[in-house]
Amino acid sequence: MPERPPRHRSAPRKHSWLRPPNGRTATPPTPPDRAPGPTGDPDGDPAGTQGSVVRAAVYRDGHRVATPDSLAETYRHLREHPESMAWIGLYRPTEGELLSLADEFDLHQLAVEDALEAHQRPKLERYGDTLFVVLRAARYLDAPEEVDFGELHVFVGPDFLITVRHGAAPDLSAVRSRMEATPELLALGPEAVLYAILDAVVDGYAPVVAGVQNDIDEIETEVFGGDPAVSRRIYELAREMVEFQRATRPLVGMLHGLMAGFTKYGTDDELQRYLRDVADHVTHTSERVDGFRSALADILAVNATLVTQQQNAEMRALAEAGFEQNEEIKKISSWAAILFAPTLVGTIYGMNFDHMPELHWAFGYPFAILLMAVVCVSLYFVFKRRDWL
Repeated sequence: MPERPPRHRSAPRKHSWLRPPNGRTATPPTPPDRAPGPTGDPDGDPAGTQGSVVRAAVYRDGHRVATPDSLAETYRHLREHPESMAWIGLYRPTEGELLSLADEFDLHQLAVEDALEAHQRPKLERYGDTLFVVLRAARYLDAPEEVDFGELHVFVGPDFLITVRHGAAPDLSAVRSRMEATPELLALGPEAVLYAILDAVVDGYAPVVAGVQNDIDEIETEVFGGDPAVSRRIYELAREMVEFQRATRPLVGMLHGLMAGFTKYGTDDELQRYLRDVADHVTHTSERVDGFRSALADILAVNATLVTQQQNAEMRALAEAGFEQNEEIKKISSWAAILFAPTLVGTIYGMNFDHMPELHWAFGYPFAILLMAVVCVSLYFVFKRRDWL
């Protein structure tokens, strides 16, 4: 890494494998698990911490030499021991704290604004001799069956590393414990810590992938089981996969950008192997996420088809029921008409007027019965011909 101008102290660190091949590499814009540590665990769940600084430590040759209680004390340790490295962890810091760090470590204003505002897409940018990395961590929540995303900003300089978290994930306490347990790796400097953070973020995607796969299996069962609420679940999971894709896809380009500078900047061989492994994992995860989006799109199409078929079947059943009702009405109407004919004849001759035709005729009664029979039989054949009976 080139010599940086002294700010109150000097001592740049050794070579940097972080410098992009062309001076500055930013991942192009893309379309849109660890669980948190126990309460109060530094770098884990910030619920039990005081202020925004969840952990600050100073390391020399891979071993911790100081655990400052404040940023000012951290600055003092670095000035007194220029060969040391500071690792500062922040959780949703205030503007004053970030400005203090920017003044002490010569952080670029644009990077500080991004870290303060959050809601950034994953990217890798270089400002002078400081690398600024934005990562999107994820964790799967079993109870609500959804994916929770957190945002992590990392400043990597010659002798410092600053993490700014905007969310519960990832669990940086595990990263710090792992690095402190391997001092030979931590002795490689801030770039090794960045590798460990990248590895933790990418490893955190595995439980999310497993949880989403299980959700998709359940959704497929619900779709063919006719669950009416499954459409909403498919839509919500598809939206989460869009966010997941935005988190993973840029990482592929970011890691390839880092690997492109291996030879030019003399990257440690061990770190090269570690980063290649991380790149393989994130590529695999990105491909799985792409597959999830395609699968959800297919499931949504199948569900729409099944819903349409169900609606058509219901409409057909209603039409058949209406047809059957019409047929019954026809039969009832036909018999009503047939029975109405003799009723009409009988009603007329039942009025008991003195002067009525055929009232005293000897064949009047048989004639009336015959008339009723002829009319009824005639109506019966008429309705039968029209399929009403």
